[in-house]
Parts: sequence; structure tokens; C-alpha cells
Amino acid sequence: MTFKVFTKSPNYPQNTIKRAARALFCSPFKLNLFIAMAAQSIPLQNIAETTGIEKNYTKKAISENSAESYLMWLIKVGILRREVDGQGLTDSFRLTPLGRQIVEQWQPQGDFPNPSWQDRISNWLNRWLQWSL
Repeated sequence: MTFKVFTKSPNYPQNTIKRAARALFCSPFKLNLFIAMAAQSIPLQNIAETTGIEKNYTKKAISENSAESYLMWLIKVGILRREVDGQGLTDSFRLTPLGRQIVEQWQPQGDFPNPSWQDRISNWLNRWLQWSL
């Protein structure tokens, strides 16, 4: 995978960008979700179950637990952050600058590319190793 580095965003190492993009492409989420997250925070309830399909945020219906697990992985790789209000963390998510950089690159294409089986294995191993530590 090759990625443009935008001068208005922080410069990230290419390995960081590749790992984050791979995690994004291997997730069950569509580009529309991340375009929406660039504009506002999106609550977990709008992503999980059939609501995610209705809003064109997910490729298939996923449980709230699965959605949260994938979203937490995207936080670990630097794509997302959890929204905070006056009482602490909420169940809403937004893009980070790294997430914006990757989403902006793919927005003209209308969706993310389908990951290769090598990308899926690499993402699975990275995710498994991160949760095992």
C-alpha cells in the first residue's frame, strides 16, 4: 500500500500509516462511517446491529460488543479517539488527525479497497499481539 503524506497533517512514519490503513480496510466498517466521524462524533448505537447497515456505516450487521472491539482496535492504531464530555468518556467516537489523513485520501474513491489475505493475516496478528500483551 502507498499513501500520500499531507503537509497540513502531522508527519507519521510510513509503518504507522500502513498499519492504521490496514486495520481500517480490514474492519467491518465502510468509508461513510469515517466521513461522518470527521464531521461529528458517532455513538456506538448508530454503528452496531442493523442501524449500522441502515446508515451505510457497516458492511454487515455486527453486535455492539464486536463493533466496540473493532473501534477499540482502531483507537490503538491511531485512527479514532473516544469522545469525552464533562462527566468522562462517552460511547461516541471521532477521527484523529491520522484517521483524517487516511480517510481524505480514500474519499474520492468512494470506499476503501478490499484487503488482501496478507493484509487480513497481518492485521489479525497485530491485533492479537496487541491484546495479548
